[in-house]
Amino acid sequence: MSYPVLHACPVCHHTLHVKKLACSHCQTSIENDFTLSKFTSLTLEQMNFVEVFLVSRGNIKEVEKALGISYPTVRGKLNEIIAILGHDKQTEDETSVSKSQVINMLENDEISTQEAIELLKNKKG
Repeated sequence: MSYPVLHACPVCHHTLHVKKLACSHCQTSIENDFTLSKFTSLTLEQMNFVEVFLVSRGNIKEVEKALGISYPTVRGKLNEIIAILGHDKQTEDETSVSKSQVINMLENDEISTQEAIELLKNKKG
């Protein structure tokens, strides 16, 4: 049985590193200091979301259907994962959706009319 890799120490919560790799076939083992991928910081739920997002080729409407969640929820999960991976350097204005983007998403059936209305209501000005 195998378990997911822990990324933080359960005692002090500092970042863990890998000391040993082993082949399950020939039992070869390699010891050194190895770093973990940024993706190990994601929860299983977040990794599932990333997988669905990639399989859907970034089509938010397909992600909504596959996971049974709304456009704002998809966007929120994306922003959360982007932040965890260390790429959350945009300002609120840069991450907000413009009116023309909302119209394009509506025309492409990526969001519902109700979701478009909500996005436009939440815009500042």
